[in-house]
Amino acid sequence: MTAAVSASVLTIVRGRADHLRALMTGLSQQSAPPGELVIAWMQAEKAEALPALSFPVNHVFVEGDDMPLAAARNRAAQAASGTHLVFLDVDCIPSPTTVEAYTQALTRHDGVMLGEVHYLPGGLPTFAGDIAALERHGVAHPSKPAFPDIGVVEEPDSGQLWGLSFALRKATWMSLGGMDEDFHGYGGEETDLARRASKAGIPTYRVGGARAYHQHHTVHIPPLQHFDHILRNARLYRAKHGVWCMDYWLGQFAERGLIDWTSGAREIRLLRRPDARETDAARQPDHVLFS
Repeated sequence: MTAAVSASVLTIVRGRADHLRALMTGLSQQSAPPGELVIAWMQAEKAEALPALSFPVNHVFVEGDDMPLAAARNRAAQAASGTHLVFLDVDCIPSPTTVEAYTQALTRHDGVMLGEVHYLPGGLPTFAGDIAALERHGVAHPSKPAFPDIGVVEEPDSGQLWGLSFALRKATWMSLGGMDEDFHGYGGEETDLARRASKAGIPTYRVGGARAYHQHHTVHIPPLQHFDHILRNARLYRAKHGVWCMDYWLGQFAERGLIDWTSGAREIRLLRRPDARETDAARQPDHVLFS
């Protein structure tokens, strides 16, 4: 492709080099390869021994706190040359039809496209291309709606957007201004993007054939390791939109006596921060796949 690649795959990385290599191996098996992979590094150096791909791999480096997630996605999108942007979390291995399914959906519809994600248990061998093994072990998230086998289905709840796997036209991303970088650290930036897209009249779709497989990492219930980030970003979201996001986690924090909050509250009142013992106790064994 000379003028413009049709699809750019974007991922953001801090650590998890093995997961990135598996993602790249998945990209090497695409039925319709992307024009490029853009990696936004939230660290000073890129990982070593990355797999060779048949299309360009572009690297950008993002300064900021230890998890500048919104900024990293924005820098990746700015660097992308594709007309379609496919955002894949570094933990996700794309199925062979992921890029093709997203590209076909975005060619036909201007919207926010969501791909299905199946979760993998811990302890699996390093991924070397055996998609059938991922399909055997992957488990759909029980709270997510069903996805079509092929084509798209409009999703009435824009809040179903999760940053693990989604896609949209670059022109649409630019019209929305990308992600709000006032959200930093963990949580809220994707839900904010989804709400702004909905207010702008941009529909959300579930896409068949764009399945990805989420590589296991330790789950915390509740995510106390992100306590301060979640409180900060939830407050910002409510200030912008008049409603809360991440209310499930806020409820868990309230149940533990960490905050004074209900879904009808206008503010979060901090009672105390979790200590190291509580945070460690929230860490789940490897058979727990969902937070």
